[in-house]
Amino acid sequence: MKKWGFFIFVVLLLGYAGILTTEYFQERQDKENTLDGYEQQRFSLGNSKMIKIVPQDQVYKGDLLLVNKDYPVHEEGVKSDIVNLAEHTELTQGYGLPGHNIYLSKHVAQAFKSMVKAAGKEGVNHFVISSGYRDFEKQEELYRDKGSAYALPAGYSEHNLGLSLDIGSTETEMSQADEGKWLQENAWKYGFILRYPKDKAELTGIQYEPWHFRYVGLPHSAIMQEKDLVLEQYCDFLKEKKNLSAVVEGEEYNVSYYSMSQNILKVPENGRYNISGNNTNGIIVTVKK
Repeated sequence: MKKWGFFIFVVLLLGYAGILTTEYFQERQDKENTLDGYEQQRFSLGNSKMIKIVPQDQVYKGDLLLVNKDYPVHEEGVKSDIVNLAEHTELTQGYGLPGHNIYLSKHVAQAFKSMVKAAGKEGVNHFVISSGYRDFEKQEELYRDKGSAYALPAGYSEHNLGLSLDIGSTETEMSQADEGKWLQENAWKYGFILRYPKDKAELTGIQYEPWHFRYVGLPHSAIMQEKDLVLEQYCDFLKEKKNLSAVVEGEEYNVSYYSMSQNILKVPENGRYNISGNNTNGIIVTVKK
């Protein structure tokens, strides 16, 4: 009798567990289907998988962060691969440094090296990096010493990210130098943008700085160049379009915007992709096909 009682108990327990499991997967499937149907319309890839629950702080990480007087740098947005360029001679070929304390994201430095190498092949070879990454303490010191006409408060400068650099020429000022002219025409090919153009001061809040370049990566730099957009405009553009495709130098890209409230992102099962926040309210997924 005891054996029968134990058997019935096990059957009931397994049945209850089965009900819970069924409810769990049904609830999970319902949630995925709710978003999946919407995402399929704007991000169609043959091999795709779902990434669930992107951490909220992802909005404050990545190469597409908008930093200005309204949107400060969050600690998690500072690049983790910051290096002292003077200690990495393999990264400093083709340009000069004014001292031994110029810091930058290693990935950005590699892209910059490729860019100046290409410029050198065209006879443009007098580049110098005068400033790169600055930590909050250094930024505050600069702001305190130089004032608001020269620097921004700590946390409100792109230099606090590790993605921006001030580029100069050993020949003359950048607005007149061949280096400055070459960059304005070609920097986008290597993922860089002129962050503060002459005719966009009302949008950026910063006067023309022909020396200040920012890394955003491809295809974003190409799209911004083609459409004449600064980062403020581009963030709004992505939010409005939600999904777009671009072909750059023979490579095909898909770019999708997800609002902060969404907790499922779609990326290819087998492929290259990058996820970046915009530092405001969204996440951008860039897929290279």
